[in-house]
Amino acid sequence: MTVRACLDGDNAAFGTLVQKYSGKLYNAAYRITRGREDAADATQAAFVKAYEKLPSFDFNHRFFSWIYRIALNEALDIAGRRRRETDLDDAPEPITGDIEGEYAEAERSRLVQRALMALSPDARALIVLRHFQGLSYGDIAEVLRVPEKTVKSRLFSARQRLRQILEERGWLP
Repeated sequence: MTVRACLDGDNAAFGTLVQKYSGKLYNAAYRITRGREDAADATQAAFVKAYEKLPSFDFNHRFFSWIYRIALNEALDIAGRRRRETDLDDAPEPITGDIEGEYAEAERSRLVQRALMALSPDARALIVLRHFQGLSYGDIAEVLRVPEKTVKSRLFSARQRLRQILEERGWLP
């Protein structure tokens, strides 16, 4: 196992962990912080903390869940400090052929992302983990270290709040 190799002094083994998880951690951090630099900072800070705390890693848990939680906390800290409203994705969407349809979809996505950013960082994190990262309820429970029923309950509340925001802003039919 790569974590054991790191603890045994193989510094290159940690690079393997960085390669394996950096993309997923960055994507989750980006969805929470809404900024490329903030996401990169959160991801880097997560790996630094993980490296420093590696001797305390509990092998009864999965490494992915452990480092994901660290990255999530870093992103939530940054998001809590920033509290700004910008679009999640600054890159323009590629145009294929149905310009009206693509514009409508891009506009819908932008409105949902703005409403998502109006949620509390914790509620936003739940929605990001489930709907943007595709984690199962069990994986989210492991990452957040709460029972699966708690994840379902909090996610239900977060979805309800997101719907309420969309309705208040007139963005739902």
